[in-house]
Amino acid sequence: MPALTTAQRIRATVGVAVIFGTWFYLVFTRPTDWESVGGSSPALITLGGYVLGAILLLSASLPILPARTIAIIPAALVLNIVIGQIVGSVGIPLYLDSVGTVLVAGLAGPIAGLATGTLSSIVWGLFNPAALPFAAVSAMVGLLSGVMIAKGMLRNIPLTITAGVVLGVISGMLAAPVAAFVYGGTAGVGTGALVSLFREMGNSLIGSVTAQSLVSDPLDKALVMIIVHVAIRSLPKKTLASFHART
Repeated sequence: MPALTTAQRIRATVGVAVIFGTWFYLVFTRPTDWESVGGSSPALITLGGYVLGAILLLSASLPILPARTIAIIPAALVLNIVIGQIVGSVGIPLYLDSVGTVLVAGLAGPIAGLATGTLSSIVWGLFNPAALPFAAVSAMVGLLSGVMIAKGMLRNIPLTITAGVVLGVISGMLAAPVAAFVYGGTAGVGTGALVSLFREMGNSLIGSVTAQSLVSDPLDKALVMIIVHVAIRSLPKKTLASFHART
């Protein structure tokens, strides 16, 4: 991705700060009323923080993205939500809700991936409020996967898996406090079952959620990275070049 202008860098930096500031707000205030996005002050504050961060990121990245790349961002959001909703309801301790985010990050760079991840959780949260508090995690996945892919971590399958495992460990550590403090460790069907298992083994709530995250997230992100590896490798070089940010 080409260098951003000074103004774009400032907007991107502030956007990242707002998103992760909202994450800190969730972790330290530990709100529990998430029946609807507009149903409580904490939910509205969270929504406002993530929306503001996403707007700042989009304003920094969209001007340098070709129309083709901009057009796939909505498709990536739908892909994340549909897969995530299906996987979250079948009882397996995985998510697979970041395929679209990582794909955009691989095609257009980390800032575009970061914005896509944030938007994905915001849009999903409008009809499934449980997704909204994890927007910072989705943002980090988009950012870090974009950096990894730009550094060549999709060159082969071993590197791809390694990148996914590292990504999963980091995202799991970010997600664990939210899952523990906001949802009591039961944000998903399959993942909630794992948390319950670790609790029965005598672990604390945060310890159980962290253990679940360190089991589920590395495997989940490794699978996501493999899917994106296959998708990107299957595209002709000319097509890939058409998605790259304008210089």
